[in-house]
Amino acid sequence: MLNKITLIGHLGKDPEIRTLENGTKVGRFSLATTENYRDKNDNWQSLTEWHSIVVWRFLAEKAEREFKKGGLVYIEGKMTYTKYKDKDGVERTAAEIVASTIQSLEKRENSGQKSNIPGTFNEPSSGLNQGGNTPTEADDLPF
Repeated sequence: MLNKITLIGHLGKDPEIRTLENGTKVGRFSLATTENYRDKNDNWQSLTEWHSIVVWRFLAEKAEREFKKGGLVYIEGKMTYTKYKDKDGVERTAAEIVASTIQSLEKRENSGQKSNIPGTFNEPSSGLNQGGNTPTEADDLPF
């Protein structure tokens, strides 16, 4: 059996982070995913779905540091359902995604920092390329 969700979308607002009595941090935020398609009349349509995301412990801290409203993010996690009673005493069920992996897909402003976009080249900081040449030059190729 498998319960796995993978999403890439934009944050609806800054994450709301709180600390529980035992010191554990928990964060919540909304994520919008949009699908574009052509309808039967050949007109473009957009369908936006909103997802409730929950992050715990170090992921809550990371979300607090790195995520801002409107930012593009990658989320992996599992679908959970929580039962609760509303203000009128009616039992309701809320669907939430509990994240196990989160990653900002926004470019960072400082050129010396690594990019968070998967598949992009990050220059090594270990001094292996001290000559100033980029790895795309023929002298630096390993073959």
